[in-house]
Amino acid sequence: MNHRLRRHLLPLLFLTLPCTATGSKAATPPPDVKGASVVVVDAATGEVLYQRNPDEPRPVASTQKLLTSLIVAEQGDLEKPVVIQPEDEATEPTTLQLKPGTSYPRGYLLQALLVKSANDVARALGRDVGGSIDGFAAMMNRRAVALGATHSHFVNPNGLPIPDQYSTAADMARIARAAHANGTLRPIMTIKYLPFRYADGHVHMLRNTNQTMRENWFCTGMKTGYTDKAKHCLVSSGECGGHEVICVILGSSKDRIFTDSARMLRWGLGLPQGKEGAAREKTDVGQGKPSRPHRSKPDAKGKAGSSHHSRSHHADSDPS
Repeated sequence: MNHRLRRHLLPLLFLTLPCTATGSKAATPPPDVKGASVVVVDAATGEVLYQRNPDEPRPVASTQKLLTSLIVAEQGDLEKPVVIQPEDEATEPTTLQLKPGTSYPRGYLLQALLVKSANDVARALGRDVGGSIDGFAAMMNRRAVALGATHSHFVNPNGLPIPDQYSTAADMARIARAAHANGTLRPIMTIKYLPFRYADGHVHMLRNTNQTMRENWFCTGMKTGYTDKAKHCLVSSGECGGHEVICVILGSSKDRIFTDSARMLRWGLGLPQGKEGAAREKTDVGQGKPSRPHRSKPDAKGKAGSSHHSRSHHADSDPS
């Protein structure tokens, strides 16, 4: 081969190598991960690649905000002002402490919901879209059934503990596939840092709660969750070479949830694990970065360089 042609082709080879290096995942046993329930599915087809206790009813904490955000996105009218009510702020622990009487566009709050996992934002959006929290819960349950998530029951839009609220890993995978396919939600879930501008003009930088997405190039987002009863939960998605998978882990621990999710995504995508994967990716980056989704980064003024977002400010968060 002509040495000049080879020089131009080598970076292209390294661009595709990470996604094909280990061959089919079927030849590799899935990693041993912690969690009461685990499901990995193909994002495009819904094919189940791995499952453990997929239909066990469990509290799923803030991961159910994927359903909340899906309904808000599907209702549209994202420029509509949402006026914050006193009852929206009567919730803990993760809130943006929005002042009653102030207003924000529905789509702007949707960004804050998925990045920061703010419980007051979930209540405000649910009340705004459903007319009341009970009305929105009815919408959640109807939409869940329509998606095939028939072993779930939702009572509030934020996932905070309440009697008779539960889902399963299999149902959350169904809900996650619908959220993943939604053109409004997908770019929001890739936001790592969101400068959130309050009504009084001050800006607070929010950090995405999803550590797996922040630290792994192949992870394309989705949603964290934690309560004492639900324990640590995470719905995550990953992409490599056009292949996309979704991983649901419920009832795990703080020290394992993010690393286990990354390991499961690697397995589902056919990427190498551990030191082998890190060494290979380090080599690939030296030759030309592996194929990965574009993520906009905010500049010093809090503006993002992507046209995906209806406003220029973004948000961040801790597991909730």
